[in-house]
Amino acid sequence: MNATQWIIFILLVQVIHFLGTWKLYVKAGRKAWEAAIPVYNAIVLMQIINRPKWWVVLLFIPIINLLMFPVIWVETIRSFGRNSTLETWLVVFTFGFYIYYVNYSLEVTYIQDRSLQPKTAMGEWVSSILFAIVAATLVHTYFIQPYVIPTGSLERTLRVGDFLFVSKFHYGARTPMTTVAAPMVHDTLPVLGVPSYLKKPQLPYFRLPGFTKVKRNDIVVFSWPADTVRVFFKKEKGVDKPIDKKSNYVKRCVGVPGDSLEVRIGYVFINGKQLELPGSAKPQFDYKVYSSKGVSSRTLDALGITDFTRKYLSNPLNQEQVNGIRSYLLGYNQAENGQIELFTKGSGIPANVISKYRLSLKEITDRERTVPLTADMVKTLKADASIDSVIQNVAEKGRRGVNLFPQSPDYPWNYSQMGPIYIPQKGATIDLNLKVLPLYKKIIREYEKNEISVSGNQILINEKPATTYTFKQDYYWMMGDNRDHSEDSRAWGYVPENHIVGTPIFIWMSFDNFTEGISNWRPRWDRIFTTVNGEGEPQSYFKYFLILLVAYFVGNWFWKRNKAKK
Repeated sequence: MNATQWIIFILLVQVIHFLGTWKLYVKAGRKAWEAAIPVYNAIVLMQIINRPKWWVVLLFIPIINLLMFPVIWVETIRSFGRNSTLETWLVVFTFGFYIYYVNYSLEVTYIQDRSLQPKTAMGEWVSSILFAIVAATLVHTYFIQPYVIPTGSLERTLRVGDFLFVSKFHYGARTPMTTVAAPMVHDTLPVLGVPSYLKKPQLPYFRLPGFTKVKRNDIVVFSWPADTVRVFFKKEKGVDKPIDKKSNYVKRCVGVPGDSLEVRIGYVFINGKQLELPGSAKPQFDYKVYSSKGVSSRTLDALGITDFTRKYLSNPLNQEQVNGIRSYLLGYNQAENGQIELFTKGSGIPANVISKYRLSLKEITDRERTVPLTADMVKTLKADASIDSVIQNVAEKGRRGVNLFPQSPDYPWNYSQMGPIYIPQKGATIDLNLKVLPLYKKIIREYEKNEISVSGNQILINEKPATTYTFKQDYYWMMGDNRDHSEDSRAWGYVPENHIVGTPIFIWMSFDNFTEGISNWRPRWDRIFTTVNGEGEPQSYFKYFLILLVAYFVGNWFWKRNKAKK
């Protein structure tokens, strides 16, 4: 909806409110015209229903207002003696239009000093839950949102199974654009599996003031620009989502507006200089590890390396054995000698499972293994006498990768080698030609809502010839620290400023084996209550939290004991 449409919509709402309540305003000792003045009528209504005036603010906060409107409808009819359960449900399920019936068809009397306390235990319980939801939704939407790392694109900086608190106020909270949506959920209703929102009406993009801008090296949560999936990892027809209902991604911002960015041998260069990452970053790349004696799984496991495949040889298995190890297998194959080749993740098949099902397994240790490694892991492996070589996997410059931005044969880029590329800045103007167009076509068409076409060698924007283009907002370049296993800007390009959600501030909980079922979760105690961003090593505040928690309970016990003695 554009500004004109919103003005018409707001005026229509005011007319509906006036026609449905003006007689009730009069019966409450107010003037009829007071029901017609925007904002002022809400303030007067709060006085009529004997509720605080600051509730008016809640009526103008997207999503929060969806929770408050039913409360106001119920409070309005109860101020005129309509307290029955039936009428409460009627006013809710008619979206407030039952008030018209009360206004025109019933003889009601205004109850000026009515009790605001719920008359039943159930009523008190519902009231408490409702306002807890309002408070939680306000915090979730505008201040802090919980988030869990589901994939390894930021390993080992952020790990699968890290539970984060994401600050929305650092960059300024993005007010919801989708005005009709269920609170406390993102794009899908749990259990039902249906969208949690209506696509229309949509509010224009607006961001509240923040106290910092997105900086280079910040870890950022954002709405995935390329998102058309209803459910991850399920192939089906694409879905057109509003910006604020697109799936949330978390990556590191390596390029800010105005930067010239290049990737050389997997490393990022900004304006010709290699990007220096903070001490908290643990980037990793794929390496080929070779040993003439075989690269031992135990050696990799001792370094905490889990992203590799194990291969076992087994004699033929019975059905009970197959069922017992099925959950650990990535695949299997029958060898020429009749033995079964079993493939598992790096964690392998637990010893107790092998013993329980009386398995006879022999692990085959390959001479060469490709594994993702951090710089410290590379150093340790190179110092290991059993390892012959550790060589980084790097795609040759000029070899075009698949599924890679900007999806043009004019740019033979790959994940290891790409650019240079300009990161658009709001107000900046670029020369536009057929060579440059693939880099910015999506911005011009999808993010900034222009019609674009090509006629011969002439580019047309909104049916007018264009040789330049001026950007309407800032853009960012996001990449995962797990450089060879991250779907990021190298695949789908720039992240618009209106897609920015916030930044993680600390890890409040972390589990190993997060994707293997809750019964297999194991706490990573060294990561709980740990900072995320920052220049130095991550800092854990878990022990301080425990000290405060113990101090609280001890202090509370002494306070209650002293109170009992008096």
